[in-house]
Amino acid sequence: MSATHLVACDLDRTLIYSKNALWLTGADKDAPAMVVAEVYDGAPLSFMTRTAQELLLELKSAAVFVPVTTRTQAQYERVQLPGPVPDYAVTSNGGVLLHHGVPDAHWNAQLTARMAAACAPLETIEAHLSNPDFAPWILRLRRAEDLFAYAIIDRAVMPDSFLADLVELCAGAGWGVSVQGRKLYCVPLPINKSDALAEVARRTGSGTVIAAGDSLLDQDMLAAADLAFRPLHGELHDAGWLASNLRLTSVRGVLAGEEILREILTEVTA
Repeated sequence: MSATHLVACDLDRTLIYSKNALWLTGADKDAPAMVVAEVYDGAPLSFMTRTAQELLLELKSAAVFVPVTTRTQAQYERVQLPGPVPDYAVTSNGGVLLHHGVPDAHWNAQLTARMAAACAPLETIEAHLSNPDFAPWILRLRRAEDLFAYAIIDRAVMPDSFLADLVELCAGAGWGVSVQGRKLYCVPLPINKSDALAEVARRTGSGTVIAAGDSLLDQDMLAAADLAFRPLHGELHDAGWLASNLRLTSVRGVLAGEEILREILTEVTA
């Protein structure tokens, strides 16, 4: 399979949005029509505009579209995007490469070898985060695909000094740290979206890579792309991150997701 353009898009707060991230500030009667993109425990959880859904269908027919997410495979599979299931998807922040919905064993073997050579074990990071002194702000600690750790946190209670110390500890262990909303991620450096996307580009023979994302975990992927987009919200926006290949949306929230798809489609079909 070969295509001129490969389009990689982060999911949460880039392509799909929870009700708390919609950022619709106008009158309710002027709100865009929306569709449910994810159901969890029998209730709608994530949304995209109807226009975004239509744009994504067009984009899928014009380019190789690759969802790229920090979600685990199971969490990703709850997301119902329009059109056929993509040939490739990157989940677990690059820790899992799905090909026709099945984890790629070759990619897993590569990552396992890299982590064994360069990173402290997952158990070391989990032991640190399990310190009873951190219980006031580490509300729940979870393991993703036996690859990395994430915690549900109380950001209002979490001291800045804790985060600074954690970043330092993880850097020395070959790990990285990211805070997204109420989630704190600790991820081995070999597990990243950029390397996984480069593998997809190699396999598909794609000549031009376009990427979109909003979090620090998207930064390397955006920096490596030929053209990148980010919305006016998220970790990268808060950090003021810019790059020569980067375009910003004119709005934030669910309408930013729509704008990103419209801009990418214009580039792909030019």
